[in-house]
Amino acid sequence: MQLPRKLSARTTASFGEAVRVAAQSLRSSKLRSFLTLLGIILSTTTLIAVMSVIHGMDRYIAESVSDMGSDGFRVVRFAFIGNWDPKKFLEFQRRNPLLNRDEYQFIRQRAQLISEIGLQSGRQADLRFGNERLEGARIEGVTPNVGAMSNYQAAQGRFLSDVDNDKKLWRCFIGSDIKERFFPNIDAVGKLLTVNGRSFEVVGVSKPLGSVFGQSRDSFVVVPIEVFFQMFGRRVQMAYIAKAIDQGHHLQAQDEIRALLRGYRHLRPAAEDTFAIISSDSLSGAWASMTGAIAATAIAIVSVFMVVGGVVIMNIMLAVVSERTQEIGIRKSVGARKRDILNQFLAESSMLSGSGGLIGVAIAWAITLIVKETTPIPMSMPFSAVMLAVSMSVAVGLFFGIYPARRAAKLDPIEALRVER
Repeated sequence: MQLPRKLSARTTASFGEAVRVAAQSLRSSKLRSFLTLLGIILSTTTLIAVMSVIHGMDRYIAESVSDMGSDGFRVVRFAFIGNWDPKKFLEFQRRNPLLNRDEYQFIRQRAQLISEIGLQSGRQADLRFGNERLEGARIEGVTPNVGAMSNYQAAQGRFLSDVDNDKKLWRCFIGSDIKERFFPNIDAVGKLLTVNGRSFEVVGVSKPLGSVFGQSRDSFVVVPIEVFFQMFGRRVQMAYIAKAIDQGHHLQAQDEIRALLRGYRHLRPAAEDTFAIISSDSLSGAWASMTGAIAATAIAIVSVFMVVGGVVIMNIMLAVVSERTQEIGIRKSVGARKRDILNQFLAESSMLSGSGGLIGVAIAWAITLIVKETTPIPMSMPFSAVMLAVSMSVAVGLFFGIYPARRAAKLDPIEALRVER
């Protein structure tokens, strides 16, 4: 029972001695170690930076861009996601008709798996209040139930009501940017805002929605859809916003809407849809497929750089073995085993590359902080990226350190002692 314990203690002490000697060697030649690690540092920094951008965008898409929730979806004329080919834009324009109110009413009366369905349309408009004017703001026409299905939450006043829509009242709900532009120091509720020459009574102000890549999402005016039709006509680009009865029926609700709309348009079974249905899952899936390819490419490129860095480490370690030949002979002559010499040089090469990985992590972390504070890019460093980068760097050091370590371990102590310094 005592032998295994002694063997284990001896192995641990041997490895600890190897790590200590390796650390001392690295400290004694700081400049050479740093120059050796440049490839590893740049590779690690690049890998973590790319994965931080992807991770930040994933979170941003999930939290900000996709506001439909886990049980909501939209029906649109055509969508710019997934495998959509920009070259087919004209084909889609010709093939896919505009969504219209008759189809909306048809779906609304027959769909059984949705709890809500609403209409939404939008255009650019010019706004004015007193001497202040704003061009290019977004005006959206919606059915009142869209407020509950989207991110519209009132900070002041209320959202549009069924009465506003049914009686075609000229009332509006405005974004926080519009409030700050025209009513910075006063209560906006009850004021008259001119939209394309028409006066609207402000009934509510939205809570801030934030921005997308630096573009504000709070410069909008929402009006009743019936009033929107009076302003711009009924042949406008619109979307149906729907919500399933629960999350478990999300996919079935989409299939039901697809079947109803295909039936209304008399599409043959083999014919392609002349509309598109998008949801949070489809947006996230399209983004994931795109970022997956980016991540795979980044890892492939970084791996090449890692190999180059590993070759540099191997060359440096071979030079170190040549420099310490006499030292190795002395250690062997006083009882050091081949395994002790092997562990020392493997520990040194892995510590060398691992140090480069840690330096790369620190640089990537600093870049992430700077980018988050100074640009609209939502970077976020995932722990998995740190672990992957450091593990790859240590693995590179171990792999490319094997040959120099074996060469050192095989040195004959007598021959090694004869080598002049």
